[in-house]
Amino acid sequence: MKFDAVLFDCDGVLVDSEPITNGVLRDMLQERGWSLTVAECMSLFVGKTVRDEAALIEQRTGTAVTEDWLTSFRERRNEALEERLTAITDIHDAVHRVHAHHGGRIACASGADRFKVELMLRKLELMSYFDGRIFSGYETPRSKPFPDVYLAAAAALGADPRRCAVVEDTVVGVTAGVAAGATVFAYSPPTSAHVNAASLREAGAHHIFTRMADLPDLLSLQTVTQLTFT
Repeated sequence: MKFDAVLFDCDGVLVDSEPITNGVLRDMLQERGWSLTVAECMSLFVGKTVRDEAALIEQRTGTAVTEDWLTSFRERRNEALEERLTAITDIHDAVHRVHAHHGGRIACASGADRFKVELMLRKLELMSYFDGRIFSGYETPRSKPFPDVYLAAAAALGADPRRCAVVEDTVVGVTAGVAAGATVFAYSPPTSAHVNAASLREAGAHHIFTRMADLPDLLSLQTVTQLTFT
């Protein structure tokens, strides 16, 4: 039997946003005296929310993370995303095929705020596949690595999370999907700068794949009763 639903992360899975967002964050941390490269910033913050990492930022910069600073970050981030955001290679065809194969039972479950997710999906013409089925970790009691956002997405689709596939690209996200009881497919392209396949596997990913074009066939071949590690 095929999966009852497929739940996609957003950043790094649907859209190539991480270098842009972390570039903005790096610049704003530099302004506070914490010097990082974009790669170093990504290794620290990818898969996490800036809000949840406030204590680390305050420790390293010696200044408080205020609501005004967070608002400024989001404004600068959104402006950069509007200007430079691109899609993950082959994602439009992959999502189209997965959506068709699963009768539209797909959702986007992101740790990011809803405004950002909707901005990105609209800009890259993916919203039609996920409209009404977008879930934000900002709107659940706990964000990733806790399973809440995936459990909320599965519940809204009327699906048992143990019969859902989750598509992720970070250790934090894989941990959340596994905690939800889902089968996790981890996207790990050769160009990834923030995580490697071994880390994703250690976090509990059931399948590692390197090309988004391969995802529809992987989902069709692997089922909830035939779980294998690749």
